[in-house]
Amino acid sequence: MKYTIQTHYKKIVADLHTPVAIYNKLRDHFPNAFLLESADYHDRTDSKSFICLEPLAGFEAKANTYRYNFPNEEIASKKVEQPREVFTAFQDFVSQFENTPTNLPFNVQGLWGYSAFEAVQYMEDIVLENPTSTLKDNPDLKYQFFKYVLVFDHFKNELYISQNEVNQAEISYDGIDYILQLLQINNLPNFSFEVVGKETANTSNEEYKEMVRTGIEHCKLGDTFQVVLSREFQQKFKGDDFNLYRSLRSINPSPYLFYFDYGNFKIFGSSPEAQLQISKGVASINPIAGTVLRSGSQKEDAKRAEKLKQNAKEMAEHVMLVDLARNDLSKNSEHVEIDKYAEIQYFSHVIHMVSKVSGKVFKDKNGLDIYADTFPAGTLSGAPKYKALEIIAENENVKRNFYGGAIGFIGFDGSLNHAIIIRSLLSKNNTLVYQAGAGIVTDSTPEGELQEVDNKVAAIRKAIKKAKEL
Repeated sequence: MKYTIQTHYKKIVADLHTPVAIYNKLRDHFPNAFLLESADYHDRTDSKSFICLEPLAGFEAKANTYRYNFPNEEIASKKVEQPREVFTAFQDFVSQFENTPTNLPFNVQGLWGYSAFEAVQYMEDIVLENPTSTLKDNPDLKYQFFKYVLVFDHFKNELYISQNEVNQAEISYDGIDYILQLLQINNLPNFSFEVVGKETANTSNEEYKEMVRTGIEHCKLGDTFQVVLSREFQQKFKGDDFNLYRSLRSINPSPYLFYFDYGNFKIFGSSPEAQLQISKGVASINPIAGTVLRSGSQKEDAKRAEKLKQNAKEMAEHVMLVDLARNDLSKNSEHVEIDKYAEIQYFSHVIHMVSKVSGKVFKDKNGLDIYADTFPAGTLSGAPKYKALEIIAENENVKRNFYGGAIGFIGFDGSLNHAIIIRSLLSKNNTLVYQAGAGIVTDSTPEGELQEVDNKVAAIRKAIKKAKEL
């Protein structure tokens, strides 16, 4: 059965609203609501924020079992013999929805959710057997189709409140009108946030440096050119973790800001890096590799940026990951080109080298085919990717789950926009989990890679301290 979607909406002037304020007003009335923002308001294509309310359908998978429901239907569950059957079932689920034209300047007909790092087992013939933990015992794949999607066009200062209906003959605006009423609420309770105890890590500094030495040895032996090994950190807290999201978006504004509330756990963060973008048949990847800490001085930052570009180790790492992106895209697309190469970009706490690789998707392929080819990102695994994944599973003492996965939107029209889940946190059982890794090559040093991990988690640690003041 095909599910035909009808989308209608109302539009208001948004100059008195912000995405954070509206999400705060609506989240108690709509459990499991999502917020997606972008700090790149200068670009018309990145000037939108989204709030998703009231899931109508969904698909999730954990190990070899998947669960799904279509609109107005009960949840069904199935266990499979081979993990790759899960992704085939997911593709079939997506294909049951029929994208219908609207006069909206954006697409709200699609799925919002995430793929955990271990979801690669649904896309490749590989088994990752590192152990899980109670905090990371969450779905490996989870996507939902929402009834209401609020879209802020920051470029035009407009707010669209859209409503998706499935196979409905009549149109009702009652739900949209109810949301408009809720937007008039001004007096909201303010919940505090504070940490409990000290930060802990799953490895000591010396243990992580030993992991780096192992990674270097694999590179010297020719097993891999590069491998990304990571550390996990935990911090207990009490109060409202949405304050931490607010703090993080302030300290570390990024192209991908998100807060996904799943009830018993939340995933939120401020990622600088796209996993994959597909629009109008063109797929693109933006590899980020090469990192140096910012100084606080514009003049000194310029010197550090130039030194970064002259660093043979960092440049070699970047070249490998650009080549990996080209290879991944070439599997199911043509005319693959490097649109931007090793461009210096400044973020709140670090300076990165960024490239852009794009290709035209083959006509007989879809967005999920490309997504599977490119997952997980080479910048979070290594090259060659398959061997790097095996080394990661052998050396990291707990599964990554959210870290290094991807989060975002899958359009029923073939479009796709996902961020890599980095500079991000999992919140569960009043515990925050965050993680960072370093790309290890032959010329790496244990101390240097340990410092790179600390540089990458600096913004999160600073945000945790600041969140207490909100």
